[in-house]
Amino acid sequence: MSTPQPVPPSWKDIGKSSNDLLGKDFPFHGTQLEVKTKTPSNVAFKVGGFRDSKSSAITGDIEAKYTDKPHGLTFTQTWTTSNILRSQVELENQIAKGLKLDLNTALLPDKGQKTAIVNLTYKQPGLHTRAFLDLFKGPTFTADTVLGRDGFLLGGEASYNVTEGKVTRYAAAVGFSAPEYALALHGLGNLSIFHASYYHKVSADVEAGAKAIYDTNATHPGVSLEVGTKAYLDNAAFVKAKINNSGVLALGYTQSLRPGVRASFGLALDTQKLNEPNPIGPAHKVGASITFEG
Repeated sequence: MSTPQPVPPSWKDIGKSSNDLLGKDFPFHGTQLEVKTKTPSNVAFKVGGFRDSKSSAITGDIEAKYTDKPHGLTFTQTWTTSNILRSQVELENQIAKGLKLDLNTALLPDKGQKTAIVNLTYKQPGLHTRAFLDLFKGPTFTADTVLGRDGFLLGGEASYNVTEGKVTRYAAAVGFSAPEYALALHGLGNLSIFHASYYHKVSADVEAGAKAIYDTNATHPGVSLEVGTKAYLDNAAFVKAKINNSGVLALGYTQSLRPGVRASFGLALDTQKLNEPNPIGPAHKVGASITFEG
């Protein structure tokens, strides 16, 4: 007898294990600092800063989140160094079980720009569907759905411009998830870009994965390939490595220094330019990330 499959909150998260393996914990683009704290009154604060190693630009944001779990209410306010004010109000499991309603707004006072998106999410075993309405852009209505059963996952997304009366964007994904491995195929950009990914939990301490990308509109035809691995050194540290077909090798090391304190270090090397004394362009990158959470 078939059983519902636990599904991710978005069709983009089909193949998330491989995306996290190849995309996270490689902080070689710059230096990042993040501080998270919580108060007894259910208010959480997060302050983050990032210095880009290429442009030397420093960006940051401060976020405050209030959660009222008995009433399913969450309110989040964010202010960035670009002077963007973001607000989010979420109401979950109050109108109906499995139904979540939230409103996302953003205000750019310097440019006089504003956005407002109404989101409606409904989730049940084996089903996760969402609907978005961008009030000031179009307006544009976007819907996506993820279905899961017996390890198989199927998802898709479509956007409809109400004013123009046409579908402006669509995408789809299919995958299979098992305890030790996962496979996924995505069709993005109106099915013009295809991603195929693979994840394998080799053992309790070793993970491996790969991703291939084929863009039908690319100037230079061919498939981009990236493979990576992760190995736990102990309960508090792990290392990661990945390399792509362009010859860029990335290394990452993450260490939990103490409860609530984590440090990550990243290095990217262009192996095709290792012997060049004065390589053209940014050949190698190094960065770090430190997170404090209390």
